[in-house]
Amino acid sequence: MGFIASIHVKTLLSRVIALTTVAVALAACGSTKDSGAGTVIRVGTLGDAPPNVYQENGQYTGFDNELLKAVAGKVGLTPEFVGTDFSALLGQVGNRTFDVGSSAIAATEERKKNVDFSDSYDFEYMSILTTDGAGVSDENSLKGKRVAVIQATVGDNYLTKQLPEAQAVRFPTYDAGIAALKSGGVQAFVLDLTIAKKYAADNGFKVTKAITTDVPHGFAVRKGNTELRDKLNSGLKQVIADGTWLKLHDKFIPDTPVPAQFKPGA
Repeated sequence: MGFIASIHVKTLLSRVIALTTVAVALAACGSTKDSGAGTVIRVGTLGDAPPNVYQENGQYTGFDNELLKAVAGKVGLTPEFVGTDFSALLGQVGNRTFDVGSSAIAATEERKKNVDFSDSYDFEYMSILTTDGAGVSDENSLKGKRVAVIQATVGDNYLTKQLPEAQAVRFPTYDAGIAALKSGGVQAFVLDLTIAKKYAADNGFKVTKAITTDVPHGFAVRKGNTELRDKLNSGLKQVIADGTWLKLHDKFIPDTPVPAQFKPGA
């Protein structure tokens, strides 16, 4: 083999190796992978929905995310959190961008058509957030009002089906909805009770009505990913039994009820 031919072969081999490396890296995106700390799972979450899911000092935290960290630790998983919009989250779990969705996700029958859920780790508590002078006191007073909801959430579904006389104004993020409430662009915001209380305390808003539901919260996984779902369920049982669930509840969402099934030893 001549000198030039040898160089040509080496160049082709280098390109093949480089392309193979890129292909392997792309194949690993959005799927579990091994690390020294255990199997890494990519978790889609939000950065602006305290106290359930939010960012603090560059880290994703909140009740749901800290609970997921504890659950994962029990079964040899290491969560890697990535921010996204709620309206895109379940689709991204379904297309393998993320292994898990963590965001106080209500496990509705409609959503179960597209993703699977872990066992329940809490329940959905809706509320009406508003400002002084907006004339909003309960559900009936929302008729004819512009009401913020996060697109594709239980709040969106609740307002559309239960209060069609209200004008739903859909936002992709909580920050955008809160900004509209501050500016008067909307007169109320229908959202999770725990999140509403946090925004009320920080912005001088008020929660005028709490609405209890029997809709469970669960961690979302790709449809048919029973191995990961079973691991999450196993870890969840352990953190409920050893009191970790209750400790995190008392730290992040102490104003919500503690159902008997989440008490230590349950």
